[in-house]
Amino acid sequence: MDGTLVDTERLWWEAVAQIAGRPLTEADQPEILGRPVEHTARWLRAATGRSATELAADLHREFADRVRTGIVPRPGALELLTALDRAGVPTALVTASPRAVADLVLEALGPGRFAVSVTADDTERTKPAPDPYLAACRALGVDPRACVAVEDTETGVASAEAAGCTVLAVPSLAPIDAAPGRTVRDSLVAVTPKELSSMVAPELRVMSWNLWLGGSPVDDHRAKQLKVIAESGADVVGLQETAGTAAQELAEALGWHHHRAGENLGVISRYPLTARFGDPDVGFYGAAGVRISIAPGREVDVWTVHLDYTPYGPYEAAFDGLGEADLVAHEEVRLAQMRDTLRRIAEAADDAVPVVLVGDFNSPSHLDRPDVQWPVTKAAQEAGLRDSYREAHPDPVAEPGHTWSPIHPFHEDGSRRPEPQDRIDFVLHRGLTVLDSRTVVTGTPRPWPDVAGNDWPSDHAAVLTSFGFRSPA
Repeated sequence: MDGTLVDTERLWWEAVAQIAGRPLTEADQPEILGRPVEHTARWLRAATGRSATELAADLHREFADRVRTGIVPRPGALELLTALDRAGVPTALVTASPRAVADLVLEALGPGRFAVSVTADDTERTKPAPDPYLAACRALGVDPRACVAVEDTETGVASAEAAGCTVLAVPSLAPIDAAPGRTVRDSLVAVTPKELSSMVAPELRVMSWNLWLGGSPVDDHRAKQLKVIAESGADVVGLQETAGTAAQELAEALGWHHHRAGENLGVISRYPLTARFGDPDVGFYGAAGVRISIAPGREVDVWTVHLDYTPYGPYEAAFDGLGEADLVAHEEVRLAQMRDTLRRIAEAADDAVPVVLVGDFNSPSHLDRPDVQWPVTKAAQEAGLRDSYREAHPDPVAEPGHTWSPIHPFHEDGSRRPEPQDRIDFVLHRGLTVLDSRTVVTGTPRPWPDVAGNDWPSDHAAVLTSFGFRSPA
């Protein structure tokens, strides 16, 4: 309400200055802006020596007098409320001001502006706690993740984001920084219900998929690939082994956007690409990335990587009996490739933009095999990237998540030795919340070499993760 809907932040500032008996400065803002009367009264008690109860009563009186005579709607606020009403979008007023003050403002604005109002008197805790926004969502009967909170202070932003809401920040007296899941505007002028709706992207579904030589060992592979992507609901797919043209052909068939890097890597996205990262002429192994625009003010960096397959640690462990020291030492080529990828990601990164790294690492995870501290996934974790599949499925015994290989139950050398089954394809992230993650294989693939008629056109399982736009706790 204050400073977002109506220009009462100035009136509140003047009321506090009057009771404090001195001009206020920028250093005072954290104790005043977005704070309930009781908080500011307790803060003033130390400076004035008066009781917090008396100070709160005086603050109420001074502020209410100013509201009655000096209330001014913020630019674009009433126009947006009218447009939301016409569009049938329910709205709630959520304020740290007391009920008496909120009712004054609501009366001045006219009846029926809000379906619900939540004030400092209505919840045990007020902003920056999530309680008032959670109460408003319950009263409206909506999921907080489907809501946009319009706020003008850091305190209010903290409350709304803690509740799980997307935030449109329109700073009044103090600046607010952009962040993942948060849009910052100078004012509400020209903000529309459609734009607010576009800010709410409760899920982004990202898939990692090794296409296996572009899919060429399987008949009608392109049509089968398109069917997999469409049925998965993926929004973005990081590809490996594209055989050069797969990313472009898949994107054109889907009506999506794409980025091709070298003869092996690509990213396809239903959302527009605003930047491309990495070496466009990357070799068979390496990394490439894009920045995608989900909505105004909401972007995500998505990288795809393919690491060298030799020497392959699971074979050395299962067939050659190598111990941890040798297995870790033999990861040095992949580790160097991963470090180069992480360096490129860091160079392109923006602190306000989440990052997703997908790919075929050709290496198991240290989270799956505690007997070996596989260094490739450890390096990614140390760089701040989290394993989405293991976040969703913490127990590697109950949910191994194997991606290698749905078509190789036995080693392909004819020895009939069981093929080591491992999780070597990943969807890692920084700055998002994992809603779900799963492996994807369609049908029941026949084993190698009788694969031409398989519905599943790859030798890897894909990994699909659904993300929410909230920073992890």
